[in-house]
Amino acid sequence: MKKKTEVCISLLLIGLLFLLLFILEQRLPRTHMLFTVLKKGAIYALVGVSMNLLNGFTGLFSLGQAGFMLLGAYTYGILTIPVAQRANVYLYYDGGIIQFAIHPILAMIAGGILAAIFAFLIGLPVLRLKSDYLAIATLGFAEIIRAIFQWDKLGPVTNGSNVLRSFPIYRSVLFYFAVAVICIGIIAFMINSTYGRAFKAIRDDEIAAEAMGINLAHHKRIAFVVSSFFAGISGALLAMYQTNIQASMFKSAMTYEILLMVVIGGIGSITGSCISSFLFIACSEWWLRFLDKDTFIGDFHVPLLRSGFRKVVFSVIIMIIVLFFRQGIMGTKEFSVRGIYRWLTRRKANKQKGGETVG
Repeated sequence: MKKKTEVCISLLLIGLLFLLLFILEQRLPRTHMLFTVLKKGAIYALVGVSMNLLNGFTGLFSLGQAGFMLLGAYTYGILTIPVAQRANVYLYYDGGIIQFAIHPILAMIAGGILAAIFAFLIGLPVLRLKSDYLAIATLGFAEIIRAIFQWDKLGPVTNGSNVLRSFPIYRSVLFYFAVAVICIGIIAFMINSTYGRAFKAIRDDEIAAEAMGINLAHHKRIAFVVSSFFAGISGALLAMYQTNIQASMFKSAMTYEILLMVVIGGIGSITGSCISSFLFIACSEWWLRFLDKDTFIGDFHVPLLRSGFRKVVFSVIIMIIVLFFRQGIMGTKEFSVRGIYRWLTRRKANKQKGGETVG
């Protein structure tokens, strides 16, 4: 299949997706749970793919994603709160020391850049570590950042342990999907470039990769910085979605959820991370919510159905997936126009062959 045709078909499918989202926004009320799943799913798909760039494609076990999301979220909030609203937001800090506001898109990019800068500085010593030691170091960074942002001395900038609010938000699901598609597309392009091949070589065998002339420290640093940049972008998107920011939201449990999505989707699969993100959010936020409601059939109270039971069932479902899908939903495979075309061609050939045999 020619590459130009493949690109055209891919762009057509993306266009149809956005058309469908536009129609849904016109037909359904904005408060419909479907939009919650779509917005949050797009955010976690982006951060999941960014984490997969490290864990799945480069072989670096990092657990600092929540910290980089915090940096992106706070940067977005701090730089976009209107000057007229700052006195109400920074109530205990005399309106704060930043008395200007920039465009939300620029603030979102700034959040990604700040996360990338922190990643570069942290990566200089941390990326010398391997396996569990790297995971512990990055997890420690995320916890330290969260504590620092709640420090009263930084209150005039971060508002301390208080909530940041009143910043601009985007309610349209099209915006979240547009940002996620562009960012994931950039990551996919990078993975399929010479850098991506170097990342995979490092993941498979560092000694062999170094013998081939790959600069291990340089490429690990690039993967770490790029992953953190897009984690910062997703943090800004999360701030828009939730309409407020507080450092206590970005706990280690957030990183574990993202890692779980990556594992369920398939370590080393962009498509898998996207699919698992939407499934994870749909199950936890929508499809299983009925399990938290007390249910009566006449005078009979259905046992177990009560507040908190949803999490129990959700945990069991995750355990089943992990046990029976060791490689995740997709493993290391990807959905692509070329792959679907080859599958259809192979299936057609097999049918023709089978027909000739019967004849």
